[in-house]
Amino acid sequence: MIDELRLVNFKAFRSARIPMAPVTLLTGLNSSGKSTVLQSLALLRQSFDAGMLYPTDALDPTDFGGFLLDGDLVELGIGQDVLHEDFEPSDSEPDPLMTVGYRMTDGRSHWWVVRYVAEQDVLPPKGFNADGEEVDAGERHDVPLFSSGFQYLKADRIVPATTYPRSHREAIGRGFLGARGEHTVNFLRHHAQDIVPDGPLRHPEAQAHTLLDQVVAWMQELCPGVNLEAAEIPGVDSVRLSYGFGGTTGLDSTRRRRPTNVGFGLTYALPIVVACLSAAPGSLILVENPEAHLHPRGQSRMASLIAASAAAGAQLIVETHSDHVLNGLRIAVKTKRISAADTAVHFFRRGSGHEAEIVSPRMGNDGMLSEWPEGFFDEWEASLDQLLD
Repeated sequence: MIDELRLVNFKAFRSARIPMAPVTLLTGLNSSGKSTVLQSLALLRQSFDAGMLYPTDALDPTDFGGFLLDGDLVELGIGQDVLHEDFEPSDSEPDPLMTVGYRMTDGRSHWWVVRYVAEQDVLPPKGFNADGEEVDAGERHDVPLFSSGFQYLKADRIVPATTYPRSHREAIGRGFLGARGEHTVNFLRHHAQDIVPDGPLRHPEAQAHTLLDQVVAWMQELCPGVNLEAAEIPGVDSVRLSYGFGGTTGLDSTRRRRPTNVGFGLTYALPIVVACLSAAPGSLILVENPEAHLHPRGQSRMASLIAASAAAGAQLIVETHSDHVLNGLRIAVKTKRISAADTAVHFFRRGSGHEAEIVSPRMGNDGMLSEWPEGFFDEWEASLDQLLD
């Protein structure tokens, strides 16, 4: 599990060490650095998948590949776009150095250093371990970021549609839901009868312990009475998702509704629900805006599911603008569904110049926070003060 993220000269961060926990909430105003945290990890995974963090030519151990800035997970542009704006060259380091790396809870750490040269845009990265020793070019790290337990769900997730792709390689071979959740329906179709292990993820009102029944039970927390079905379309590389209302599993319901006739909220939330319920212990899930298109009650319930997934052994790093998500996590702590020590809350704001500042309120066992900085989910009180003035 990632214990700390390290960023140097990367986008909004001149230098930052950001503590991580089983559940880490990233909050703050727009363009304050929240997304950069998720993007930095997704960038490493994207480059790893492309074979660019390590050499592609075994005969040339000095070829370290490079960062893939534009790919399926993130599209960051060119090197100049990710270089921190306030870097000041020195005599010893005339060219900027960018660092992206992490430290694990077991003490292992690894980071990649990139030298930026304007004429060449970005030179290939080299990897280092905790002792500052350059890592062997062919070394692989058995960590969730580079394993099959990785999921990254961006803010622009799948929208209601009549069909979704059926990719055996992505949904079944890799177990990947897609950065937009586009493979979720096929994943659910294939794994519908998998058993969700006994523990905090099992919903007490689910009809059975299968993934499909558990997904339905948690989706009913977002929309009472809803059920769903995922089925293949014979003869084409597509799958179909349908909803029903008033039933339990969806398999016994006769009147089905297409996602296009239901609304955005359920389909937008489905990839997160499936990711949380299918995550094995040690998995890493990155989520942007889990509250999107959900009623406040649904936002709070989503936080409860996120806490349950972390309590079952996964790590979730979540960017959110919702005080309901925050409060849902606080309630989970107070009701002892997750330990306060297993949470981290970071509030991002712009400091002087282009540097991002991070304030990290600590959560107590009662769900209370150690501080409430200005701008941290205080708009409701600020608006009420204006109304009562």
